[in-house]
Amino acid sequence: MKIAMLARNADLYSHQRIVEAAQARGHEIDVLNTLRVTMNITSHRPEAFYQGEKLGKYDAVIPRIGASVTFYGLAVLRQFEMMNVWPLNESVAIGRSRDKLRSLQIFAKKGLGLPVTAFAHDPKQTDEVIKMVGGAPVVIKLLEGTQGIGVVLGETEKSARSVIEAFRGANVNILVQEFIKEANATDIRALVIGGKVVAAMQRKGAEGDFRSNLHRGGSAEAIKITPEERSTAVRAARAMGLNVAGVDMLRSNHGPVIMEVNSSPGLEGIEKASGKDIAGKIIEFIEENAANGKTKTKGKG
Repeated sequence: MKIAMLARNADLYSHQRIVEAAQARGHEIDVLNTLRVTMNITSHRPEAFYQGEKLGKYDAVIPRIGASVTFYGLAVLRQFEMMNVWPLNESVAIGRSRDKLRSLQIFAKKGLGLPVTAFAHDPKQTDEVIKMVGGAPVVIKLLEGTQGIGVVLGETEKSARSVIEAFRGANVNILVQEFIKEANATDIRALVIGGKVVAAMQRKGAEGDFRSNLHRGGSAEAIKITPEERSTAVRAARAMGLNVAGVDMLRSNHGPVIMEVNSSPGLEGIEKASGKDIAGKIIEFIEENAANGKTKTKGKG
């Protein structure tokens, strides 16, 4: 097979591992810097170009689109879909997962476990929003944040009010969520491929940090998850429409609650914690499922 991977940094561990896994199984794989792909969207035959050269036919495309380039990255991926290249994760599904508010609303509609979450536009509703999620402490999240950036813990009602009013005063959209104290600064990352959890790890925040992201200095270890947690992860990935997803959950007193679903999950932490060849499993899934014209949306929606 000939595979394209959309990724700005070919040297990242995750991207190197995917390339190694593809080549080890006899496939040709090109890493394309997402921002250097240009598109001809006026033709009856959609085309894509890379550094001035017209791109040939690919059997599959692996989107590893960074959060900071989501808008352009999804446009490029839609172009590949219109060219009948099979995507590991479709543009519509990635777009859903990148919209924190929309994804939470979809999970709520599907009856999946969530932290109590409030969203409001008017800064005058701050006290009502804090009360809605059970009072301080509360977690305040930027809708556009990623890897733990833009996540603030309001430990008292006064501090929470100050942070919310500051963000809203700057016209920044935020979510306010209940603080799951019993999670004890740990969360679970379940890696879902093709509707199955293939690996799971527990992440713990750095000393004094309630966020458990590995990018923020957290640590990880393999963990055996419960059937309910496994089901929640699979259903969350399915609700987004993602073939490959990292589902982040907290263990609360009322069962697993979903924090986020990542459409381009990092492989380093989960591979090292679990000892499993996740990159190889991704390539296996592509081999079994990639087919010309099999894209559900073909770049629409």
